Amino acid sequence: MKVLILTAEEVQQSMNVRDVIEADKSAMGYFTGGKTTIPLRTNIDVQKAGGQALFMPGVIEGEDALGVKIIAVYPKNAEKGLPAVPATMVLMDVETGFVKGIMDGTELTRMRTGALSGAATDLLAKEDAEVFVLIGTGGQAKSQLESVLAVRPIKKAYIFNRKQDKADAFVDAVKEDMSEYGAELIGISSLEEVLPEADVITTVTTATSPVFDGSLVKPGCHVNGVGAYTPEMIELPPEIIERADKVYLDTIDGVMNEAGDLMKPVEDGVVERAKVEHEIGEVVLGNLPGRESDEEITLFKSTGSAVFDIVVAEKVYRMAREKGIGREIEL
Repeated sequence: MKVLILTAEEVQQSMNVRDVIEADKSAMGYFTGGKTTIPLRTNIDVQKAGGQALFMPGVIEGEDALGVKIIAVYPKNAEKGLPAVPATMVLMDVETGFVKGIMDGTELTRMRTGALSGAATDLLAKEDAEVFVLIGTGGQAKSQLESVLAVRPIKKAYIFNRKQDKADAFVDAVKEDMSEYGAELIGISSLEEVLPEADVITTVTTATSPVFDGSLVKPGCHVNGVGAYTPEMIELPPEIIERADKVYLDTIDGVMNEAGDLMKPVEDGVVERAKVEHEIGEVVLGNLPGRESDEEITLFKSTGSAVFDIVVAEKVYRMAREKGIGREIEL
């Protein structure tokens, strides 16, 4: 069996950000439409190294796609100059069960996770959104930034880190790659002055307490919460869950079993469970409305799912084959 091997750079070359956003939208619809088999991911604590290993398998009938992403969360890797969230994606042939592709899962994760916010922003944010606030400057931040710039006419993008030098360093590192979008990138270490301006807010942190004041968010804002993925992690303030006119999740099972920033407000009685039981796939399928007025606050919460990895990986695989990207080996 021939197996296509794709490095991180080759994965990136295979698809542009808009292609990935559309792939994520397709995955949203497949999942909500019942055209997938996606178990909850398996998380294994690796106590000796202070890390976690995660296994995310699934099959998507709508794409004839089958595979598993093997991902780890090792915060101490940063001290070694290594990615803190290394991953490998393995694709299988639906007809035979043989492995047909192995690709860098870290880049795939960055692409599909950033594109989830891009897809949600495209579906829910105001068409004329001009001010974006990105909270977090870690490994996911660049793709989160680009995905929003790709779908809305952002004029100012504020990049927040509690340490100003880190915010500035991030801006310096990405400004050339983001120049095609024409947005002014501004590093900040305080949110109070800019939150009331924001048309779109994205949080991408590993915080265990809210990272912004929900009372400062203006009517008409769209919020993406993409960092918290365990019951202990909380980055969204309960006030914004309560104030939001519409709340959409990437997957109900994933968010309501894994994301502390939505689980806790429900457990504490701040919001009713019914308010957080709608998947964004319903908007993709046309079963539920997206934004209906410029005054609505909309919120998208994601913990990620293998459906997005597998759909995007399958499209990466096909486009790489078409473009002659990567190398094949015989197993």
